[in-house]
Amino acid sequence: MEKENHAPSNATGVVKRRSFIKGIGVASAALSTGGLLGSLKLQAEEDEKSGRLEPGDAAILRFLAAIETIETDLWQQYAELGGNQTNEPPQITGLTGGNAAYIRALQNLDGDMPQYIHDNTEDEFSHQDFINSYLASKGADTADLKSFRNLPSSQATGAQNIGRLTNLMELTVDTSWWTRYRSRTKNPDLGDTFTNAIKVLGTKKHTAIPRNNNEAQLDSSSPNGVTDLTQYIANTAGFHFAFIEQGGTSLYAQLAQRVSHSEVLRILLSIGGTEIMHFQTWHDKAGNCPPLKGVKDPVSGDTVDFPDISKFAGNEDLQANLIMPEPTSFLNRKFPPVSIIRPTATKGAAAATVKAFIDDGLFLRQSPAFFKYINDLAEDADEARRRD
Repeated sequence: MEKENHAPSNATGVVKRRSFIKGIGVASAALSTGGLLGSLKLQAEEDEKSGRLEPGDAAILRFLAAIETIETDLWQQYAELGGNQTNEPPQITGLTGGNAAYIRALQNLDGDMPQYIHDNTEDEFSHQDFINSYLASKGADTADLKSFRNLPSSQATGAQNIGRLTNLMELTVDTSWWTRYRSRTKNPDLGDTFTNAIKVLGTKKHTAIPRNNNEAQLDSSSPNGVTDLTQYIANTAGFHFAFIEQGGTSLYAQLAQRVSHSEVLRILLSIGGTEIMHFQTWHDKAGNCPPLKGVKDPVSGDTVDFPDISKFAGNEDLQANLIMPEPTSFLNRKFPPVSIIRPTATKGAAAATVKAFIDDGLFLRQSPAFFKYINDLAEDADEARRRD
């Protein structure tokens, strides 16, 4: 399908300093050096206010606010369809009853899945709101992605018909986090790579939410209580939940090493700890996905199987109930193995997060202006250095 362009009308207002500089090109030759530098200085001052914060601290917080806004958007979609349907203003509003078949399929991973989804969603709202509020309190610019909420919603019962930042209906879910956290010898910080545990999800595109009511059907004749297609979509979501939250688990640990002020460090350590709680919860639930055979994937059109994860027992690279990080190499292979978050190397951490989301398919059909904005925030965050 041809990529659609949903460029917001005020896109140029959010394209920041670095994109401005890169776009100057040949035209810069026509400007005097003094005039060009003056224009760049003005653009930087207008677009990247740090207020009373260190510029690097403000850049890191602004990037994290943007990431939390993106996570809030995707978790809201999961909550509308599969979460506990209790509205809790101001964070969670607009829930209309959910989707019975999708909820049932998710409960085959764990009976408490709707509550966990609801709580994870509320947490992301609180992270987004707190970080932006903190930035504003210090006179610093916040992260504002409102103009990019142009992607379509699911048409299944339970979903609100509103614009979205993220696309959950064409995902390529990287499940290498599963093997990475079980390896006793490899660490991505040391250049190691990992295979996808669930190969069918790591190739082509898949939907993690029912796109319409045909993809969300109860089935009393099935041992899962839903059609195999609905269960396959819920299984995809189960692994996607963990993919998203393991990213946050690493990101906060990575960027915390670059902040200067103790209060900003406290914010990153405190919010990052909840990301770890999220990840371990979803890590555990993903291991309960029911096996499936001969399901027609609604996005790729392929006939696929979902593996029986219980048969991974005895293979520590894949075993379902090994949800604690296995000890592995850290800093240098000369040291003994240690149980750690991985990765935690800080170089390029923000850019790597954006790339992971792009590769995941979360931003399919987003506008060029969106990519300029989020990549610029990432670049600023990665340039931050701790002030001694």
